[in-house]
Amino acid sequence: MGLIPGSQETLGWTPKILSLRGIGRLHLKHLLSIFLLFLIFITPHMAECQQTYSLDEIVVTATRIETPTEEIASSVSIVTSKEIEDKKEPIVLDVLRGLPGIDVTQTGGLGRSSSIYMRGANPEHTLVMIDGMEINDVMHFGRLYDFSDLTVDNIERVEVLRGPQSTLYGSGAIGGVINIITKKGTGKPKFFVSGEGGSHNTFRESGGSEGSLKNFHYSFGVSHLNSRGISSAYRKDANIESDGYDNTSLSSRFGFALGKYVNTDFVVHYTKAASDLDNGGGAGGDDINNVYRAVQLLLKGKADIALFEGKWMQSIEFATNTNDRTYFNPRDFQHPVDAERSSYNGRLDKIGWQHVVEAHKTNTFTFGVEYKEETGKSDYRWMNAWGTGITTFPKKSAHNTGYYIQDQVKLGEQFFGTIGIRLDDHSEIGSKTTYRIAPAYLIKKTGTKIRGTYGTGERAPSLYQLYAPATVWGPVGNINLKSEESKGWDVGIDQNFLNEKVTIGLTYFNNIFKNLIDYDNTLGYVNIGNARTDGVELSGRIKARDDLTFDLSYTYTDTENQDTGESLLRRPKNKFSIDTNYSFSEKGSVHFRVLYTGQRRDWMPYPSSGVVGGHTVVNIAAKYNITKQIQLFGRIENLLNRQYQEVRGYGTPGFSMYGGFKVTF
Repeated sequence: MGLIPGSQETLGWTPKILSLRGIGRLHLKHLLSIFLLFLIFITPHMAECQQTYSLDEIVVTATRIETPTEEIASSVSIVTSKEIEDKKEPIVLDVLRGLPGIDVTQTGGLGRSSSIYMRGANPEHTLVMIDGMEINDVMHFGRLYDFSDLTVDNIERVEVLRGPQSTLYGSGAIGGVINIITKKGTGKPKFFVSGEGGSHNTFRESGGSEGSLKNFHYSFGVSHLNSRGISSAYRKDANIESDGYDNTSLSSRFGFALGKYVNTDFVVHYTKAASDLDNGGGAGGDDINNVYRAVQLLLKGKADIALFEGKWMQSIEFATNTNDRTYFNPRDFQHPVDAERSSYNGRLDKIGWQHVVEAHKTNTFTFGVEYKEETGKSDYRWMNAWGTGITTFPKKSAHNTGYYIQDQVKLGEQFFGTIGIRLDDHSEIGSKTTYRIAPAYLIKKTGTKIRGTYGTGERAPSLYQLYAPATVWGPVGNINLKSEESKGWDVGIDQNFLNEKVTIGLTYFNNIFKNLIDYDNTLGYVNIGNARTDGVELSGRIKARDDLTFDLSYTYTDTENQDTGESLLRRPKNKFSIDTNYSFSEKGSVHFRVLYTGQRRDWMPYPSSGVVGGHTVVNIAAKYNITKQIQLFGRIENLLNRQYQEVRGYGTPGFSMYGGFKVTF
């Protein structure tokens, strides 16, 4: 929906952005500054209760090469395969809900359209990747990615990188990057099968295998998910028809070594999904035969070449990502004269050549070139009481060549930083330069890291925004559009206490967005929007015992449409989560999550504005290994049976229970 100007999920109508004034921006900044100075002052006096800053996690997305988290200045969150396994949630969207700086909305239950707002940015401002290849839908109005069909099959980790990242990743990464990294099989081959069932006639079957044989490694996961579902339109508005969902997914990664210096890696990701839809939210939203179908296929091949004893690494990759969506809503007894049918077919092809050169122990250079081509077409047919019509979007394409270079600096064991610049040359809008700097200072004696980043970003107009043909209601596409732009900075501190049993991270962020693309009823798509977002992210982990951990997260987000002075829609000011994980008897574990989301403004489906109330959702998941090969598990979602909405007029599931088994061999 049009939340920052330019985010349009429904063509032809632009909502007025509603007022939700920020509370004391200067006061917030002053409090943050005092807290940062306090931490910096006290850390030299904590040496007696600290040992070393020794986080051993590795991040790939922040610099394009494997880098320890202690050397990263970027604000990043990592979700591991173990955490995914403990939570037992089948959809990646739900795995992301509790992370700092991320707000999630979904128009109904399982499989319904979803949006992610990172630090208050538009959904299309987040670049989503699988193993480094973007999977955003090039034929979506804003080229966003809908997480509703992405399952957790074969995932090793999810890396979430907040703030402008266009310097390394080009167009679309002006709000941040989410990179889903699949498993790389190692060791003796192992297999598993799993089955699960529960509320709303929901059933999921999955299986997979991973391992390595000499120079060959592989992993794959496959699953089928089917649910009767709930009514997408809110039941309290007299909508009673359940909207079903069906999903078949396959994820695979494999490769082999060619001698000592060449390694190959191939990725296949396939999703086929179908959803029953309603005509909208609110009263009268029910529809008995409105159906959505989607098929996505990602293919990627990569070769890594090591030269000069690994001092110079080259990577050559080829990838293609196709998205096909269809919507079919024939006439029925509720809508005897209304019918719609549409299709959207998009494809992204990419070739890249990257070099990593360790010039000196203090400097590692990453540079490369990428060529991307987007191709798409669509067809829309409609009928109502006033007549019929057809709008055809003929096959169109646009291409972009990007050149980037980054210097990763390491001075001793204390100062780390990156500085980079990128030039993108787009076939329709011309050249655009972005840059980023990200220093970090580490005090190992006290377990303290002080960090900051500043960067610029850009998002080229989508194929639809550039080329969509005019309709009977007026113009749509506009080849004179300019790129959307952003400038963003953050500053933060990470601190360990009590011999790393307690870790705390605090970040202040600020983003400015310009030239945002919005739809005008008389002009079509135009650059008319400017917006600001800023806020605070607070995260912490408490390891009370070896078998008991607490993960806490709080985000405050203040937003403003700088053209109207009003706040942006669907961004709550406050969000808080706590995840508790307890392991017992070396055979089982219990995961407990409390997620609070504050109230937020919204507009659909009513002609007037409204507020979606705040809500608290409690989920529980448990697993127990009966033997080394057999595991039983279960989960409860919405334990307190809260009735709430994420998008005004659309429903969410109440109290739900699921249980299943997993067999490994």
